[in-house]
Amino acid sequence: MLILGIDPGLQKMGWGIISSDKNAIKFISCGLVKTNQSDNLALRLAHIHKQLVDVIKSYSPCEAAVEETFVNRNPSSALKLGQARGVALAVPALYGIEVSEYGANKIKKSVVGAGHADKKQVGMMIKTLLPTCGQISADEADALAVAICHAHYESYNKRILKACS
Repeated sequence: MLILGIDPGLQKMGWGIISSDKNAIKFISCGLVKTNQSDNLALRLAHIHKQLVDVIKSYSPCEAAVEETFVNRNPSSALKLGQARGVALAVPALYGIEVSEYGANKIKKSVVGAGHADKKQVGMMIKTLLPTCGQISADEADALAVAICHAHYESYNKRILKACS
């Protein structure tokens, strides 16, 4: 099963695709959606939409996961990030892909083992878990971590449901 992980952002949105088969995960691809700061908000959101559609059409993921947004001190920045995150949630849903959401602490705990790990620790663990990913940015590593978190929790939830049936 292919899983799309998304680390939302208005300037840079990381995305990552992994394959998950039971407890085995494998790196497929990752990238960044970058927007031009000089464009108006509507154009930037449209660009994010188009790029995510291209990813979905290229890889046909079965499921998607998006990191939940933390509260930002700057209300204007928080609103803009929320709008970019809305696009990240809507695009897979428009293609019939089930979308899950995970908090940052849960993602970090599932990849590093500690909910308050820093970006450097997450990046190092991604390179350990997915050695074929090569040189990737922090946003790409975060997106792959979201996908891995989903693979772990989705696998766990399916085992629980099977046991209850």
